[in-house]
Formats: sequence, C-alpha cells, structure tokens
Amino acid sequence: MGATAEKAEPTEPLRLNAADAIREAIISGDFGPNQRLVEAELSQQFDTSRAAVRNALVQLATEGLVERIQNRGARVRAVSLDEAIEITEVRMVLEGLCAAKAAEHATEADRERLREIGSLMQAAVATGDVLGYSDLNRQLHARILSVSGQTTACAVLERLHGQNVRHQFKLAMHPGRPNVSLPQHLAVIEAVCSGDAEAAEAAMRTHLRSVIETLPEVDKDRTRRAPAGA
Repeated sequence: MGATAEKAEPTEPLRLNAADAIREAIISGDFGPNQRLVEAELSQQFDTSRAAVRNALVQLATEGLVERIQNRGARVRAVSLDEAIEITEVRMVLEGLCAAKAAEHATEADRERLREIGSLMQAAVATGDVLGYSDLNRQLHARILSVSGQTTACAVLERLHGQNVRHQFKLAMHPGRPNVSLPQHLAVIEAVCSGDAEAAEAAMRTHLRSVIETLPEVDKDRTRRAPAGA
C-alpha cells in the first residue's frame, strides 16, 4: 500500500506541469493554429510521461486551446474572426468592470506604476518599437486586472486571452495601430489614477470597441498575405 501511494503522488504535479508547458507554447505562438499535438513528441519535448501529456490535452481542450478529433488525435484549436470578435466583446464587459474596480482600489504605488507604463508606451510609439509597445500593452492590461482584485473576472479573462492571443498579436503588428490605441490606453490610465470608476470603465470599453472594429481589417490583411494553398 505504501509503495502504491508513493508512486501515485507525483501524478498531479506532472499533469499540471505538462498542461502549463503546452499552454505556454500555444500562447507564445510556438505551436500554431491547427498544429497537430502528438503525445509521443510532446512527452519527449517536455520530459514527461505520455499519460501526463494526455491528461494535459484533456485539460487544455476544456480551456478551448486544444481540439481533440476522434481517431485523429489533438491539434491547436484555431479561433475564427467571428469568435475573436465575440471574445473581445466579453472582454469589453469584464475588463470594463475591472478598470472601474481598479480606479476604486488603486494605491499610490499602483498609480505610479500605471503612469510609468503609460510613459514607456509613449516612448515606444515615438521610436517605432512595435514589439516593445505590444509587451507594454499586455503589462498594462495585466496590471489593471491585478489592481482590480476581481479574481473571478481575471480567471475568465486569462482563459479568453489564451484563446485569442494570436489575433491580439496580429492586431499589435497592424500598421498604425499603436498610434490609435496609445491615446485610448492613456485615457484608461488617467481615469484609473484619478479614481474615476465610471470614466475608467467607459475608457476601457472604448478601447476594446476599437479593437473589435479593427479585427476584420487585420484578418483581411492576414488572408491577403497568406501564401496560395495555405
């Protein structure tokens, strides 16, 4: 009995480690849309058992990151334009709520950090540092969610971010987008830092409504650039 218990204990940590590793690979773009996820290859890549990988793929399927097809295995789930828009519409509601709560809960240290991010975003736009701006964009949204203290909303948003990250990255790379989104981000920062919950929610909704309006244009550009037969 003791030997059996000792063997069973590592199962849960292995499963969580495999899920975290595969999730990060999907979110970072290392695994692309529709890419096959072969248990044997993932087991070797992440130095874990095939059982742990299998459990991880089941978990990631419930999160909407992986698609399991009968008799064909698993693959990274592709998110359509329509679904990306729906996801962003949900984000608009939840992140608007979080911005309002952040305005109510922000400390002086929080306000200093938000303003610092805003200054860095301005510098990134001025120098044409698109990748740097994209990273600061993520930092800003994450910081506002953290300050809000809305754990349930944050958990939902984290899952949605994983599903929609590839569309978000394409949006960040879209020509001229940083110049459009910068004043929107600065408006969110100013409202949160001034403690105006209503203005913070409105500014965040305005920003994400702009994202929704731009997504079809970004998707059309992606389709136009795709090689024939892709």
